[in-house]
Amino acid sequence: MENQKIIISKVTKMHHQKRVLDQVSFEAHPGRVTAFLGPNGAGKSSTLRILLNLDRAQSGQATFANRSYNRFNCPLKMVGTSFDGIGGIPSRTVKTHLRIIAASNGISKNRIYEVLELVHLTDKIHAKLGSLSLGEGQRLGIAITLLGNPQFLIFDEPTNGLDPQGIKWFRNFIREQAELGKTVLLSSHYLSEIEAVADDLVIIKHGKIVLTGELHQILPKLKSLEDLFFDLTEEGA
Repeated sequence: MENQKIIISKVTKMHHQKRVLDQVSFEAHPGRVTAFLGPNGAGKSSTLRILLNLDRAQSGQATFANRSYNRFNCPLKMVGTSFDGIGGIPSRTVKTHLRIIAASNGISKNRIYEVLELVHLTDKIHAKLGSLSLGEGQRLGIAITLLGNPQFLIFDEPTNGLDPQGIKWFRNFIREQAELGKTVLLSSHYLSEIEAVADDLVIIKHGKIVLTGELHQILPKLKSLEDLFFDLTEEGA
C-alpha cells in the first residue's frame, strides 16, 4: 500500500524566463489527507497541472504510484480530480454528462447512480448542467472524481460554493475516503476546513516549498493553522 503515493520530485517550471516552480518536492501518502496550501500565485495550480499532465515541467517528476498520469490507459480508474470546474455543455443533462465521461474510461453506467447518491445529487440526474447552483456543481465535480473508484483523489477548492451543511458533509466524506486507504491531495483557501480534515501539510510560497510536516505535530506550537499560514506566506516573512 505504501507504493500508492503521489510523489512530486524536484519539479522546476519556467514561464517567460520566470521560475514559477523551483525544485518543488513533497509526497502524499495513502490513508492520509495531504493539504497543499499557498497564497494566490504561489505555484499550487502549476504543480497540480504538471501532476495531471496538463502542463510540462522543465525538470523533475510528478507521479502516481511511480507512474506519470499519461501512462494510465483509463486514468479515471486510478486518479480522480476535482479541478477547473466540471466542464460540459450547459444544455447537457447531468446523466448524459456522466455517461460520456464513464464511457470514455470503460466505467459501468451503474456507477453513475452510485456516485450521485454519494454526493446527494440523485434528484438532479435529469437537470441541465447550466441550471446547477455553484454548490451543486461542486458536488457534481466530486461525483466525477469518484466515478472510477480511483486510488488517488485530488481536490482543488472543493468546498467553494457549498453551504455549511455541505461543508460538514465534505469533511466527513474526505475523512471516510482517507480511512478507505485512498491517497488524498487537497488544495484550499479555507484554512479552518483544512485544519479539520488534514493529516499532513505542505505550504508553498513563490514557487518553493517552505514547510512540510504532520499537522498534529506542527499546530501545538501555534494558535491556529491560519497563524502559521500567514506567518510563512506574508511578504517579508
